Amino acid sequence: MLNVQIQNLRQRLAEQPLGKTVESFLDYLIVEAGLASNTVLAYGRDLLEFAQFCRSRNIHRLQDIQPSVVSQYLHTRRGLSEASLSRHLVAVKMMLRFAVLTGLVKNTFIDTLESPKQWKRLPAVCSKQQIFALLDAPGPDDPYWLRDKAVLELLYATGARAAEVAALEIKDVNLSVGYVRCFGKGRKERIVPLSRAAARAVQAYLETLRPQLAKPFSGAALFLSRTGRPLDRIELWRIVKKYARRAGLPKKLSVHTLRHCFASHLLAGGVDLRSLQEMLGHADIRTTQIYTHVDHDRLKAIHRKFHPRP
Repeated sequence: MLNVQIQNLRQRLAEQPLGKTVESFLDYLIVEAGLASNTVLAYGRDLLEFAQFCRSRNIHRLQDIQPSVVSQYLHTRRGLSEASLSRHLVAVKMMLRFAVLTGLVKNTFIDTLESPKQWKRLPAVCSKQQIFALLDAPGPDDPYWLRDKAVLELLYATGARAAEVAALEIKDVNLSVGYVRCFGKGRKERIVPLSRAAARAVQAYLETLRPQLAKPFSGAALFLSRTGRPLDRIELWRIVKKYARRAGLPKKLSVHTLRHCFASHLLAGGVDLRSLQEMLGHADIRTTQIYTHVDHDRLKAIHRKFHPRP
């Protein structure tokens, strides 16, 4: 599915004067930078919009792009959030850096472009009781409940991203030792422990349901759809939404919410920040530190325990 979307994007880029440069940049992100397909697709979509804007202003060469052009482009997207605006600007700046690196232009003004300031939003987190209700939501009345149960248990047990779980193969899960091998952003590998409950759920799925779903074209993918195709991240999202509604959980609960809950609940249990960073696959510990602001109950308990005048 992603490959088809990227191919469609390339066809649309071919119609733009700057399209060939954008395509070369996307190839660089795939081959040299090793970015995930979803990330490349996001950059490509943003740069397609920028290329279309440049074409509407009769700008057909990189050398003709000035700071005012980028400012005008961002102004046309003023209805977007700060995060979306920053993403658009980052895409343009990275492409211009690539142009300097490859000699397409001699120098650029990229260092003078400032990203819009963003508020740091705390991730939404559910209580342990709410998550347990979600994990118990699949039942024998659902034809694929063993798979769905295994998906939910594994998401919460590992804190893995949707794309990482969708990409898992059978060999990536060691049930006897109790770990999962995930490949994160940039194909960076990490090992995450697997809880006993999650291991039992995956084992039951592998022994009972997966053989029924498997087709000659299924390959070694761990989680399969009813047609035998590997589950993609959209289908994982639908599974989580389905059982979240059944458990009466907030509508905004998503696959990524389970990742936030994994991190927050581990911190509440006393895990150190470095270990959590490793399990989440964060390159920068500052990304992990946001979870230290979420567990207010733990902070209150620490204050009561150690303050000299409780």
